[in-house]
Amino acid sequence: MGEAIGPMLASAVAVALSPLPLIAVLLILASPRGRTNGLTFTAGWVLGLAAVVALVVVAGSALNPADGTPTWSSWLKLTLGAALLLLAAEQWRNRPRPGHVTAPPAWLLEIDRLTPARSAGLAVTLVVTRPRTLLPAVGGAASIAAAPPSAGAMAVAAAVMVLIGSLGTLLPLAVQLRGADRSAHALGEWRAWTAAHNAAIMTAVPIVLGADYLGSALSGLS
Repeated sequence: MGEAIGPMLASAVAVALSPLPLIAVLLILASPRGRTNGLTFTAGWVLGLAAVVALVVVAGSALNPADGTPTWSSWLKLTLGAALLLLAAEQWRNRPRPGHVTAPPAWLLEIDRLTPARSAGLAVTLVVTRPRTLLPAVGGAASIAAAPPSAGAMAVAAAVMVLIGSLGTLLPLAVQLRGADRSAHALGEWRAWTAAHNAAIMTAVPIVLGADYLGSALSGLS
């Protein structure tokens, strides 16, 4: 089981560190329907991430040869690694300059008007359409699919990946559910910290994970 869990840990952490879903859930929890929308947003995130991971694991397992080491995962990680490095370069090139304010995405301005259903839909959209979330999710699931353990071990590894990748939404929700007095201060500090370090996270995480994918791919193909 460790052979499936170990290679995907960096990918799962990268998914969890994605700033946009964290910012979204923090703003949702501070909105008038905070608790209800926070629950549905988190549920949508977990289900969306689980669907992506399950799809890649099932499809990848079907590509594994009867004997020998599969090479499809190495080629996939080579592609994903290059894409992540390009994303990091784009983020660095478009980073906010001193004295300039970057306009937030349009959906962030509609957080207060979200319904529970739209909150869940927003979470699923952030999973499947944001490259900084989707690429690590696919890469981590590919590592699980290419590992030699049994189907049961792969299922456990996939569940662990979804759990770790969802911590960015689960932890703020857990803080909110503990009580309003402490949660407002804690969530406010998280929101301020995320906003201040958003650009750095969105540049550093793809660089580190992209380099890891390239190294793993080149090792597997050599």
